[in-house]
Order: sequence, then structure tokens, then C-alpha cells
Amino acid sequence: MLVAETASSPRQPGTHREAAVAIDPITVEVIGSALASITEEMGEALVRASYSTNIKERRDCSTALFDIEGNTLCQAEHIPMHLGSFIGLIPHIMKRHRLEDMRPGDVFVGNDAYEGGGTHLPDIVLAEPIFVDGQITAWAVNLAHHADFADRGHAHIYQEGLRIPPIRLYRAGELIKDVEELILLNCQVPRERLSDLRAQMAANRLGVQRMTALCAKYGRDTVLAAGVALQDYAERKMRAGIAAIPDGTYRFADRYDCPEIDGELEMSCEITVAGDEMRLHFEAPAQLRAGLNMTYTALLSTVYYAVKTVVDPTILPNAGLARPLSVTAPEGSVVNCVHPAAVNGRLGPCQRVVDLIHGALFAAVPDRVIAACNGACYSVTFVGQKPEDKSLWVYLETIGGGSGARQAKDGLDGVHVHMTNTSNLPAEALELEYPLTLLRYELVDGSGGLGRQRGGMGLRRVYRAEHECRVRVDGARLLSTPWGLDGGLAGGKGAVLLRNGAEPFDHGNGRLRKGEIIEIVTPGAGGYGPPIERDRALVARDVAEGRIAAEVAAGLHGSGG
Repeated sequence: MLVAETASSPRQPGTHREAAVAIDPITVEVIGSALASITEEMGEALVRASYSTNIKERRDCSTALFDIEGNTLCQAEHIPMHLGSFIGLIPHIMKRHRLEDMRPGDVFVGNDAYEGGGTHLPDIVLAEPIFVDGQITAWAVNLAHHADFADRGHAHIYQEGLRIPPIRLYRAGELIKDVEELILLNCQVPRERLSDLRAQMAANRLGVQRMTALCAKYGRDTVLAAGVALQDYAERKMRAGIAAIPDGTYRFADRYDCPEIDGELEMSCEITVAGDEMRLHFEAPAQLRAGLNMTYTALLSTVYYAVKTVVDPTILPNAGLARPLSVTAPEGSVVNCVHPAAVNGRLGPCQRVVDLIHGALFAAVPDRVIAACNGACYSVTFVGQKPEDKSLWVYLETIGGGSGARQAKDGLDGVHVHMTNTSNLPAEALELEYPLTLLRYELVDGSGGLGRQRGGMGLRRVYRAEHECRVRVDGARLLSTPWGLDGGLAGGKGAVLLRNGAEPFDHGNGRLRKGEIIEIVTPGAGGYGPPIERDRALVARDVAEGRIAAEVAAGLHGSGG
């Protein structure tokens, strides 16, 4: 059975779309900029008010505004993956709760992948309806990755943490204490969770205030009309961009591996461009008893990101861009899982879906596609007890890698790519907060794929445990390499190494005793164009900076530097 999503569905009668007022392009642009400003300000408020290192330092969060129908008005430039949780939540809220029963100050919370529109359980979403003149006008929505639910199994979703359907956390501005207590009781670090949830509340309240003020300035109907116009504009730009791609069917296949499974998963994509519309179909193995499965909304958010980057990166980040796209995948597969599949590590396969889309579209528009990036999101989670009071601590780190070479530029070194966009935790903050010591943090020499343009370099991050702790490692490209384009060579593989007597891990899970060391090496990225065509001055610089060895340069670039 296939599930299909055609975003260009007809507008429903009786909605505010038909009540749109006449509006000029300048006003549309001004209101569009205001919406973007509101979401960015919400994001900064969330980061600055948060407590956990995962949000205040690593910025693992996102904010957005939605219209009353559940369409994205604007998403802040944070983390593309989080759109998957956003686009599913509002429809689930409206399915479970009547709009006429909602009041100002109601706040809904959810995270479930099957009953809440989420993509994995640590991403907790708060949504608050915005009332203007007594009517729901929009939704303020934010998501924070709560670094909790650690040291658990991933055979099915019931092992992965607390499942929260879209329920009220606040009713008419009053906290529902029982709901909050239920959530916190199921968390390993409740003090962090409580503080971060309060930061999420503050971010949404700010969004409500700013949106209300915007409607007071321009009028509710004008703001709603601008929202419709902005979505229509995004649709027009997406259609124009697709129309510029030669009609045809383009295919690409790749493999996915990670510590959680043995071997590799074969994945493929078929993209059909017909006029100003694009159809994407994916094939992947049946869903696994492992946390690698993607919900359909996770697949959609990945497709929207990957297609936008190739078709036109300037398209506004709203629901309009999705209308010319249709997405299909076998139901019950890794890329379109069904209950009760585990989903905690869905980001890794999402990264490979981006590779599939870019690889397929290279045949159509080679000048717009970059070589394969590191194709992963390496994460390491440490869980332990503080020696002074035996309270639990959880530390999550995601580590960047190489970004693919472009047709006319080298790839970026040591960055997060595609579906993720968080920061590293500085060594000073890490060692202050947790019983860990960071021994090395550096670029990996030789990991960038050679070519006319060089691929970005991976990272090496080495931790020493100062007290016993449990550890889980996720990653990819341990067995395969990030491919190059147009004669460019592949980037380096990733690796997980244990030292100082640490016992071997079992499918990414293990423990470190005091003094034991784990080393994470992330993949580099592919090169673009034949290495022999690289500018000699750039080769000499690469050798001088230690990016490649002199003998490698002599053999592949035809120069000793």
C-alpha cells in the first residue's frame, strides 16, 4: 500500500481564504517580513530562557507560525527536520479538540509520532492559538528537543519514552498541574524539563503578543490575506523553478548504515518532473525493530527541504512550496513507518533521503547540486549519576562533518548539514556541567574528498569519562563513503573508537568507566570535478594546511604542492 501526499489540493470553501481582502504587494512583503521577524524573535526567546545545554548552548529548537487551517505561515531558520513535527501537530489538535471550545490562553502539548504528528519523542511541541477579535487567527508553535528519555530500548516506540498526544497543558491561561506532573514524572532530568517547558511557554506567549500587535496595526483580514498571498507566492516560485528543470524521470540509489544495525539498507528514489510539478517516490526496506524509522511527516519535511535547496533556495518557508510536490513511499517501510515502529534515530535515514534527492537531480541540473555531504548526524548520549547526590544527568551531543563540494567552491569543514543545524557544546560548558573531559576537537586530515573543488572535512571529538556512565552512539557512513560528483572523489568514512580499556559496545550501546575514552570521527564529504583540474595554488595551500598529504597531492593532483 502506498501513501501519497499531493500538496496542491483545492482550497476548502468557508475558510478565511475566501474572505481575503484586496492587498498590494508592498503590504504583503512588509507583513511577510514581520512574520519572519516574529518567528526569529520567538526562537531567540526560547534559547535565552532555556535551562538545558541542548537548547541554551546547542540551539536544538525551532519556532513557527501557522494559519488556522494548519498551514505553515513561516518557520524560523533553525532546523529543517522540525518541520516534520510542526506540520502534523495542528491537524491532530483540530481532530481531537473542537475549535469552538478553545479559549485564549489554551496551550497544547504533544510529541507522539502516531497520535501527535511528531517525528520522535524527545521533540516536544507546544502550540497556542492566537485570538484576534474573539476569533482564532493563527497558531504560535515551537519545538524543543528535550535531551531525556535516554538509556532506553528502540525495538518499538513504547520503549522510547513518554508518548504525549495533543492535549492541553494550559486551559485559558491556567496550568493543568496534573498533566505537567505526569510529564515530569516520566523524565530522567525533571528540573531541566520543567525549565525548558517554561521557556517554550515564554516563546509562544511572545509570538501571541507580536501577532496580535501585527493584526492590530494592519487589521486581521489584511494579515490573513497576506498569509494567503505569501503561500501563493511560494507556490508560484516553486512551480517556476520546477518548470525550469527538464521534464523526465531521474533515479538514484544509495546505502545507509549505522551502529544500531548490521550491514546496510538499500534505499532509492525516483523523481518525475512534468511541467511545473514534481513527483517523488521512495523505496526502502520494511520498517525495523530499531529506532531508524521515519514517519511520513518526517519524509515530507525532508523532501521539502531537499527540493527547495535545488529548485530555488529563496522560496519562502511556508506551506505554499509543497503544493506542486507529491510524495509516495511504501507504507510500513523505513521511510514511511506505521505504529508501533521506533523512530528515535530517524534523522540519519532522513539525511540519506536528501542524498537520494540530490543524487537524482544531478542528472537534470548538475550546476545546482553539491556532492554528498557527510550524510549523517553523529550523536553521542552520555547518561550517569552525579556522585554527590546520585541524581541523573543526561548529555546529548550531535557532531558535524564535511559539507559537499560545490561546482565552483570547496565544501565547508566541520558543519551540520541538511536536516540538522545545531551547534556544538563548547568544551568549557561541557566540562563545567558534566563529569566528562574533552581531550581533542579537531578537523580530520584527509577526510575531504579530492576534486577540482575539495569536499569538506570531518571532525574528531574525543571524550574521557571522569565517572562511570552509559553511552549511546548513532552515526552513519561507517561502511560507505560520501560520493563525489563529476569525477570528484569520495570523502572519508566515519568511525567510533574506544580506548583505555573500554569494553566493546553492542550496536552503539555501552558504558565507560572512569578514565576510559571514546573517540568519534565523523565523515568528510565528496569532491566535485576531477582532482587533476584543481588550481595548483589551492593544492599547495591544502598541503601546507595539512588537509592532504604531499604524496597524495602528487598522485592525484599532479603536483607536490
